[in-house]
Amino acid sequence: MEVKSASFVISNSHVDRCPQHDRPEYAFIGRSNVGKSSLINMLTGHKGLAMTSATPGKTLLINHFLINGDWYLADLPGYGYARRSRSQQDEITRIINEYILHRRQLTSLFVLIDSRLEPQKIDLEFITWLGENEVPFGIVFTKADKLGRGRLTDNVKRFLDTLLEQWEELPPHFITSSLDRTGRDELLDYIDSINREVMEM
Repeated sequence: MEVKSASFVISNSHVDRCPQHDRPEYAFIGRSNVGKSSLINMLTGHKGLAMTSATPGKTLLINHFLINGDWYLADLPGYGYARRSRSQQDEITRIINEYILHRRQLTSLFVLIDSRLEPQKIDLEFITWLGENEVPFGIVFTKADKLGRGRLTDNVKRFLDTLLEQWEELPPHFITSSLDRTGRDELLDYIDSINREVMEM
């Protein structure tokens, strides 16, 4: 898929204020500082589309973008940033849960995982919660450029093997780097394939 246009639509904190449409919608989520904004900018080819910062947890709202006039991309708040106050953490949890469980337009969720790390309990618990609620999702391993090929392969396999301890079948997964654009074509082509299926329904 070629991304010809990408434009910001709206930011809000309530699912009922999200854009009302009948197009496919893909949401991106992950722990704070997983590289979500950088990935979105890389996928769309618009360097400043999603805000990036050295400070984790800058995304506090649901940010919607319209891509190619055909489908929507939703940038969700990051979870698991311990420096937030309890009330802020509760608010972010509310935003995430309401969107994922009640957003009728959600076609697929992409869970971002930092490829440099061992499997994190918070990520595994979140993925289990998605499964329990029958939410369609894929996994996107980020920051692949930070590791050698052998270490990257081992880390990805370790995470997937951990999932297989509870899952009979693995979700789609992608290995990406916002720096060198690794995985960009694979992820966009996957989205394009779903868009085509949706159009044929």
